[in-house]
Amino acid sequence: TIRVWEVASGRELKKLEGHADEIRSVCWSPDGNLVASGSRDKSIRVWEIASGHEVKKLEGHSSSVRSVCWSSDSNLIASGSWDTTIRVWDVASG
Repeated sequence: TIRVWEVASGRELKKLEGHADEIRSVCWSPDGNLVASGSRDKSIRVWEIASGHEVKKLEGHSSSVRSVCWSSDSNLIASGSWDTTIRVWDVASG
């Protein structure tokens, strides 16, 4: 579960659920509209913050995803995994 908090008030704004195992990495897109998360369930998920909905599930790693990071234009996500690979994902096409 990913929780989005308002820092000033300490109030929880969103609860993002979908991963089947521990979440290892979370990263905001540069435009601030999306969050990418990587998990021990071997997937990367992309979340729309305004709605709290999962908009994309990216699969291809054979082990836990340890790191996710957006490109500066919010079109690509790089992921690193315990399977010793780094993958670059086109967010629009998967």
